[in-house]
Amino acid sequence: METQPTREDTQEAADRSRQLLRRETRESLAGVGLSETPPPLDFNYPEVGLETEPEFPEEYTLETATGLVPEELIREVRSRRLSHATLQRRWSRKPSSPAADLERPAEPAQFVTFTIGDPKNPQNWSRLFRWYITLVTSILVVCIAYGSSFVTGGLDLIQEKYHVSLEVATLTCSIMVCGFAVGPLLWSPLSEIIGRRPVYIISMSLYVIFNIPCALSPNIGGLLVCRFLCGVFSSSGLSLAGGTIADIWNIEDRGMAIAYFAAAPYCGPVLGPIVCGWISVGTHRLDLFFWVNMAFAGVMLIIVGLLPETYAPVILKRRAAKLRKETGDPNIITEQEKVKLTFGDIIRTSLIRPIAMILTEPVLDLMCLYIVLIYAMLYAFFFAYPVIFGELYNYNDGYISLMFIPILIGASFALATTPFIERLFRKIVHTRSPTAEDRLLGAMIGAPFIPISLFILGATSFKHIIWVGPASSGIAFGYGMVLVYFSCNNYIIDSYQNYAASALAAKVFLRSGGGAAFPLFITQMYHRLGLQWASWLLAFIGLAMVLIPFSFYKFGARIRERFEKNTA
Repeated sequence: METQPTREDTQEAADRSRQLLRRETRESLAGVGLSETPPPLDFNYPEVGLETEPEFPEEYTLETATGLVPEELIREVRSRRLSHATLQRRWSRKPSSPAADLERPAEPAQFVTFTIGDPKNPQNWSRLFRWYITLVTSILVVCIAYGSSFVTGGLDLIQEKYHVSLEVATLTCSIMVCGFAVGPLLWSPLSEIIGRRPVYIISMSLYVIFNIPCALSPNIGGLLVCRFLCGVFSSSGLSLAGGTIADIWNIEDRGMAIAYFAAAPYCGPVLGPIVCGWISVGTHRLDLFFWVNMAFAGVMLIIVGLLPETYAPVILKRRAAKLRKETGDPNIITEQEKVKLTFGDIIRTSLIRPIAMILTEPVLDLMCLYIVLIYAMLYAFFFAYPVIFGELYNYNDGYISLMFIPILIGASFALATTPFIERLFRKIVHTRSPTAEDRLLGAMIGAPFIPISLFILGATSFKHIIWVGPASSGIAFGYGMVLVYFSCNNYIIDSYQNYAASALAAKVFLRSGGGAAFPLFITQMYHRLGLQWASWLLAFIGLAMVLIPFSFYKFGARIRERFEKNTA
C-alpha cells in the first residue's frame, strides 16, 4: 500500500516547484558575491575528480535565493575565459573517457547551492553547536592518538606475556603508527564521495572491534597484525577531523578552532602512558589496557555517530539527488557530479598525487620534515623517560607516567598563546591579502623551545639533580610542538590550497613514518650515548631545524613562485 503524502510534504513539493521556476539573474548572483574572477578553491573543495579549475568554485560556500544556478549564467558572468596553461595544473587529472562524456548531461546543468540562511549549511549552525563539534572531533583525535601510545605504559607486561625482547614489544606502538600512514590514503578520498559521517562510523566501528583480538591475542604475531589494523581503521579521525572543523568555520575563525585540533594528536599520546602506567602498577593486566581503550573508542564512536554530516559537497549532492527525483530533471547536479569517477581516478587522487607531491615539492618536503621531527621526538620521550626515570631514579611505571604531565602543561600554554597569534593574523587579513608565510608566526615563536627542552633534559639527567629538572623540560617541549604543528599545518594548507587534501595526506604519511621509526632505537641510543648526549644529539638536530620557519617566512614566497614557474 502506498503511503499518502502528508500536508507538509505537499507544501514542500509545491515550494520546490515554485522555486524551480525561478531563475537567478546576473544581478542576483552579483548581489550574493559571485564575481567575474573565480576565487581560490576552498581547503575542503573535493579533489576526487578535479580535472581543472572548476567553473563554479563558490558552489559550496555561496548562498543563493533559489538554490539553483544555471551553468550558462556562470559562463556569461565569467565570459573572459582563463588560458589553457592556467587551467592545467601539475597534478590535474587526464580528460575523462568518451564513455564518461556520454554520461554527462546533454544540456547545461543547474548547479545546486545552499539557499540564503540555509539551516543545512554547516557554517550557519549556532556558534555553540560548532564549538561542540570542534570539541568532539578534537577529543576523537585524542582518543586515537591515545590508542597508539598506551602500550608504552606496560612494555614489560608485553615482554613477560609473549616472551619477546624490548625491541619487539616496542613494535606494538610503532606498528599502529604505521597504520596511521596507510589509512588516510583510503579514508580521505572516500569521505569526499560518501561524506565524513559514514566514514567515521564505519572506520571507528572496525577500530572498536579489532581491540578485542588485541586483548585476547595468544601470540605476538596476532597482536602486531591487529594493532596495525587498528591504526588503519582509527586513522580516519586523524585525516578527517581537520576537514570537519574546516567544514563548519570560515577562514577568519578557523585558525582558533584548528589550534585545539592541532594540540590533540600531540596531547593524546601523552595520556596513554599516564593511564596505562597506573593500570600496570595496580593490576598487572595487559588485557585491561585494551579493554579501557576499547571503551574509550566505543564512547567516541557513539558521540561522533550522532553528529550530522558536515561536508558541504556531500550535503548538496544528496540535495541534488532528491531534486532530480522530485522534478525528473537530470541536469540538476553539483559540479563535482559532472565528472563520472572511475576507480583509477580515486587511486590517482589518493595514492599517486600525494607521492608525486613528496617527490616534486621541496617546500612541502621541508615543512613535513620539520613536522616529522617534532612528532618523532614526542614518541622518543615515551622511551627516553623510562630510561631516565626508571633506571636513574628507580621509579615504577606509574610514577614515570606522571613525568609526562608537564608536556600537557606546555601544550595548554601554547593554546593560551594561540589567540594572540590569531589576532595578529586577522589584522593582516584586514589590511592586505595574507600570504601563506603569514601563518608561520607561531612556528617562529615555538621553534626555539624544542631544542631548549632537550638541552634541559640532557643537562638535568643526573642522579644528584631532583626529578623536577628533567621533568620540567616537557613544558618547553609541549609549548613548542603545538605552536610549530599548528603553524606548519596552516602553512601547508595555504601553500597548496587547490590540492591541500593531498598535501596533508603526504604530511600524515611522512609524520607517521617518523613516529613509527623513532621508538625502535631511542632506548638503545640512550644506553649507548648516555643520558646527556642522547638528549643533546636530538637538541642539536632541533636547533638546526629552527632555521626552517624563519627561512620560509623570508624566502618562502619566492621559492614557491620560482618552483611553480619551473614546473607549470
